[in-house]
Amino acid sequence: MHAIKKLTATTSLASAAFVLAAAPALAEIDLPRVSQKASIAQTVGTTKIEIVYCRPGVKGRAIWGGLVPYNEVWRTGANEATTISFSDPVTIEDTTLPAGTYSLATIPTTGDWTVIFNKEKDLWGMYEYKQEQDALRIKVKQQPAALTEWMMFSFPNVTPDSTDVALTWEKVRVGFTVKVDSNGITLAKARSAVSGAAADDFQTPYRAANYCLQNDLNTDEAARWLEKSIGIKPTFGNLGAKARYLAKKGDLKGAIETAAKAIEVGKAADPKTDTAALEKLIAEWKAKK
Repeated sequence: MHAIKKLTATTSLASAAFVLAAAPALAEIDLPRVSQKASIAQTVGTTKIEIVYCRPGVKGRAIWGGLVPYNEVWRTGANEATTISFSDPVTIEDTTLPAGTYSLATIPTTGDWTVIFNKEKDLWGMYEYKQEQDALRIKVKQQPAALTEWMMFSFPNVTPDSTDVALTWEKVRVGFTVKVDSNGITLAKARSAVSGAAADDFQTPYRAANYCLQNDLNTDEAARWLEKSIGIKPTFGNLGAKARYLAKKGDLKGAIETAAKAIEVGKAADPKTDTAALEKLIAEWKAKK
């Protein structure tokens, strides 16, 4: 009897294995979404801002207060939670948000909306949303807009230090401003790059210094970077930059001498070097002496 039970158990296991082996492997099918996935990015200075979302359509439906209830947290799109990413720290409504990715939710109302930046980014909709994970909440005004069938984000009004972020759907538009300390971020990156540059790298300190001098940023440190670049290899570029720096500091004699040296070095390296702009500056500086 024991042998029969053992045989039956063995047969059952074999049958199960046969069934599993015979079952066809399920192929993955990438099916189109009703609300297509989209992403949009904008660089401010060197800071990248990116929004990833899914775009629902109006399709003749009542959106606000209907498909999208008032006074409830909305995923601000369809499917997964909409996310917004910052490659560097940014400022929104006088609050600094660290670099990273946040879910971007809203609370639509008949008046001002609430925009929510939440630390939990891997959410399906807002079903597991936790307010205690909010990094920031701001109030924004809604504005009337032309009919927009498919929900969209955009970056209007870009400046070197800021951009507006706008959400438009149906006949409503809301937005907020993201500010970036472009010069501060660039200066920190420049310092790191110069300190880590190879001993024979004259380009990195020159590029860092030139950016600072062109933007009147940290000019004394920039001057030291120029000297470092020139000490490695004098070029038309770094000598010309030093000449402009000296002129700005009021040392016209030193500016003229350095500019003449820059032209000499540039022509020696390449006779076709365009020195016209620097020659014009020399003439202007001589006229002021």
